[in-house]
Amino acid sequence: MAVVTSELEVPSSVSASKLFKAFLDFRNLAPKVEPESFKAIDYIKGDGGIGTIQQTTFVDGSKTKLTVDAIDHTNFSLSTTIFEGGEWMDNLESATYHAKFVPSTTNDGSTYKVSSVYKCKDPAKFTEENAKFADEYTKKTFKAIEAYIVANPNAY
Repeated sequence: MAVVTSELEVPSSVSASKLFKAFLDFRNLAPKVEPESFKAIDYIKGDGGIGTIQQTTFVDGSKTKLTVDAIDHTNFSLSTTIFEGGEWMDNLESATYHAKFVPSTTNDGSTYKVSSVYKCKDPAKFTEENAKFADEYTKKTFKAIEAYIVANPNAY
């Protein structure tokens, strides 16, 4: 099985702790800040903690399922794995995302860092170009969440 990886870093004026809290509330926040993409995010099992299985329903009707693999409140990091659904999952065993919000050493902001690991069923059908596209989608969603926090400074 081939593996495709990617790394994404996005600087932010928002603190690591606020961004981390917002991403822990992703199921409520994503449909609010990106209604053109996310219709609903529901817990199938669990309450958002480690081991939770959640289903994302997109506006086009497609669905994905993911597990929450790790949450580290001290280091503002979390890991999730998509294991079912979506167009790309026909070509993937799984897509794992390791996200970390790193506090800035020079201001009150932070850096959003995401390492993505795609385990491919057929490497010819999922390439680095697909991973770059996913990174851009991730960045777009991050920027929408960041804008929400800036516009609502008492949130999170």
